[in-house]
Amino acid sequence: MSFVSVLLFVPLLAFIAIILRVPARQAALGASLLNLLVSLWIYFQYDPKIQDFQFVQDVRWIQLPGLPEIHYHVGVDGMNLPLILLTTIVTLAAIIVAPEGIKRESEFYSYLLAISLGAIGAFVSLDLFFFYIFHEFALIPTFLLIGIWGSENRQFVSLQITLYLMVGSLVLLVGILALLVLLPQEARTFDIPRLLDYAKAHPLPISKEAVPFAFLLVGFGTLVSLFPFYTWAPTGYAVAPTPAAMLHAGVLKKFGLYGLLRVAIPLLPGGLEHWKSWLYILLLGNILYIGYVTIVQKELTTMLGYSSVMHMGYIFLGLASWNKIGISGVVVLMVAHGLSIALLFALAGEIKERTGEIKFSELGGLGQRMPFVSVAFVLASFASIGVPGLANFTGELLIFLGHGKLNRGLLLWQFGELSYRLSINFGPFNPFFLVNSPRI
Repeated sequence: MSFVSVLLFVPLLAFIAIILRVPARQAALGASLLNLLVSLWIYFQYDPKIQDFQFVQDVRWIQLPGLPEIHYHVGVDGMNLPLILLTTIVTLAAIIVAPEGIKRESEFYSYLLAISLGAIGAFVSLDLFFFYIFHEFALIPTFLLIGIWGSENRQFVSLQITLYLMVGSLVLLVGILALLVLLPQEARTFDIPRLLDYAKAHPLPISKEAVPFAFLLVGFGTLVSLFPFYTWAPTGYAVAPTPAAMLHAGVLKKFGLYGLLRVAIPLLPGGLEHWKSWLYILLLGNILYIGYVTIVQKELTTMLGYSSVMHMGYIFLGLASWNKIGISGVVVLMVAHGLSIALLFALAGEIKERTGEIKFSELGGLGQRMPFVSVAFVLASFASIGVPGLANFTGELLIFLGHGKLNRGLLLWQFGELSYRLSINFGPFNPFFLVNSPRI
């Protein structure tokens, strides 16, 4: 068994332990800590000089009528290894910050582990079938966590997210099937490395790539909250229990970006060229329009939800560049954003737990009442906006340089909008650490 498979096996052991009446929180903590250690071992054993996938396991699974042969095929490379580390870190953090004594504890922690298992499975899968199925598996406990343990309007919000992401997943499925139909019979396979090799050796005309790429872009884009398919995300994160918001915003939402990076653009580069001008328009919707909406929010968790959606625009900007510098920035920013937004949601949950408030107007004076949380929140916000010296800055700089290599004027504009992002991230909530409120 590959060590990559161990990452999927450990949560299953935790499920069995919970069924056997082992305290759910202890089982989840033990499993998430073990998975973090395994992912660190994989990281330190990984050889960046090897250009192929490592820790590979390929097992023939099943042959369904009319479909290519399905394999359990997993492995890691420089693209998904950082996301595996991100997943195991955020999973452990989410379980640590989960409130003790929560109702239906066994189900709650089982659902958190299921999200983690599905996310890791999607990131390590080198077979399109399991790549898709693992992500869908992770969505189900997300809906349940919001619907059962969420705050006000949780059932409506859970239904809204379910419908949105179900439609996105169906569009994505159509795109995957359209991609396979586009290929000659002998080249049809679910095996991602084989598909990549075929695409390099037999590039298709742009006209043929445009339609399947459009489905993949809309499908993956909906899962990432690309403008205008974003409305499920801010309300969902505001209502979700803190651990669920951390896992989805920090980890699971990166699946859509990873899918474009791993599957859609490498297999259909002509499709990206065909739709690139439209992609620029949509990502500007994330950066500019959602940025403005973020500024005017009155509640902390909703503001963080919109801020997360806004930052996706910069990652799409890196994807649109499709060169080594820009793509390196995409991977760095995915991980950096995942860590910073998970920390921000964790701190927001702590603020809500201790004050009972999330409205900015009621949160004055937190710097005096909760100095550690306030300092941590400011530092996480610095990371989120890309202050030099922090990982988000590195990712955004690489993305900007990737585009600057293509267009110096665009690079100048990108640096010019730094003040805009500062106002987005600090405009609404900077005063609440300092100004006293009668409620605190």
